[in-house]
Amino acid sequence: MEAVKTRVSTKGHIVLPSPIRRRLGIRADDTLDISVEDGRVVLTPEKKQKYEVRIIEDPLTGLPVLTAGPNAPILTSEQVEEMLADFP
Repeated sequence: MEAVKTRVSTKGHIVLPSPIRRRLGIRADDTLDISVEDGRVVLTPEKKQKYEVRIIEDPLTGLPVLTAGPNAPILTSEQVEEMLADFP
């Protein structure tokens, strides 16, 4: 992937471009470790908890649905749309 430019705001905020976020699986509210290595700023996503995804029967509709358990994060429509944007 070629280099992408971004700017630092007056408050010190930066924007990670969406192609980079998608490539690394970074989502809103994810935590990144930040360090300086050889004069470069290095951002490293924290390892995410893996969830066991399985198909179950929805108790209300009787239809098959995917579940990742009660502690899995709830995805917004926007997050699902972003994930599907890269789907072949």
